[in-house]
Order: sequence, then C-alpha cells, then structure tokens
Amino acid sequence: MRPEFEDTFDGDRLDESKWIPYYLPQWSGREAARARYRLGGGLLRLRIEEDQPPWLPEVEGELRVSSLQTGLYAGPLGSTVGQHGRGGLRVREEQPAQRLYTPRYGRIEMRARALDDPDCMVALWLIGYEDAPERSAEICVAEIFGRDVGPDRARVGMGVHPFGDPSITDDFTVEELPIDAREFHVYAADWTPDQVSFEVDGRHVRTVRQSPAYPMQLMLNVYEFRPGSGTYPKEFTVDYVRGWAH
Repeated sequence: MRPEFEDTFDGDRLDESKWIPYYLPQWSGREAARARYRLGGGLLRLRIEEDQPPWLPEVEGELRVSSLQTGLYAGPLGSTVGQHGRGGLRVREEQPAQRLYTPRYGRIEMRARALDDPDCMVALWLIGYEDAPERSAEICVAEIFGRDVGPDRARVGMGVHPFGDPSITDDFTVEELPIDAREFHVYAADWTPDQVSFEVDGRHVRTVRQSPAYPMQLMLNVYEFRPGSGTYPKEFTVDYVRGWAH
C-alpha cells in the first residue's frame, strides 16, 4: 500500500489543509457546527464543553458534537442538497466545496481512546462526498457508545449503511471485544472494490461483502446526546489517523 494521508497531531495547531473543523455546517451554520478541541503532546482531544451550544436543536434536540471532516459539499441556500442531509434538512448557510482527502478505496486507520460517559459516543466513519445523491453510503470504521465501555470489554459498531445508495444494503453490527476502549487501540477498515474488512489492533473482526464505489470523506467526532451529567470537558483522544491507497 502507498501512504496518502497522515495526521499525528504534532504541534499546537490543527492542520486545516487536512481537516475542516465543523460538523456538516451547511445544515446548522458554522458557529453552531464549530468543533471544540485541544492539541498537545502529539494528541488531538476532541471536546464537549459545558458551555457548548447544541448543533441543530430544532431537529436534533440537545445533541452536541465536536467533529472534523475531510470534505464538504452542499447546494445553494434553502436547498436540500448536501452531505448527510437526512430528514429534509435545508441549507442554512452556503459552504465552499472542499475535497481535502476523499479516497476511493484504501485502508483507513485510527489509534484512539474512547469515553465511558453514558451520554457520549465517539466514531470514525466515512460518508460519500455526495456530489450525486446516490453517492451517500457510510463506512463506519468504529463507533463506540460510552455505555458500552467497561474495564475488560467494549461493544464496537462497524459496517456499512446505504442511506441514499441503492447499490448498498445495510450491514452493520456491534461486536463485543475483550478490550478496555478507554485505553489506546487501533481501529481500521480495509476498503476494496469488492468488500470492506474491519480490524481492531491488527486482528480481523468482520468483513462486509459489498463496497461503495465512489470517493468518500472522513468524519471524526464525539457526540453528547444530553448535557448535564459527568464532568466537563468530555474528551475523545486521538493519537493518529492514517490512510493508504492500494
């Protein structure tokens, strides 16, 4: 494989030639979609902070999110054109199209530690760049709810969702693994024209025998579904994210 993307989060500034620090800003506007994060010691800490506003309260209620993504595509103001616009959302703020890293096939890998906060979830996933409505499937490399994290086990979601892609059928499972997800582990997906294989710490977990056939972008995020419990900030800590081409 040939390396084509890497961020080891060195230094104290986010590399915005690699990441867009907003979560689907076309639907909510950049101010509400802005990620909270800190860098230091070679680590990215995506944060939910106590004073953080909800992302889109009239649709998603109290959901708060800090997210980075590697592409952005949306239509004109008031249109329904845009990435991951489920449920009839309309563009609230026009966005410039960006394609920082939008691979078609390859290996995506992350070394990270999750939260055990029952109100939070962390994830690395890919979505279609969606310059056509059917190019909209998802590959979920890893999705971990805090309620599913324990000292000697964790339930890790992985697989594909079709959304608007008629060529993909939903194939997503939650696998119970003998790991403490609060410690660093390596989560990976190997995406070929025929299938997507999922690994944790270099060990094969499962394979999906189908494959989105168009460019996709990375989504790296922490969600909080309801505020007020636990201590703040709530942090999703990432050591690196890497991508290879076959």
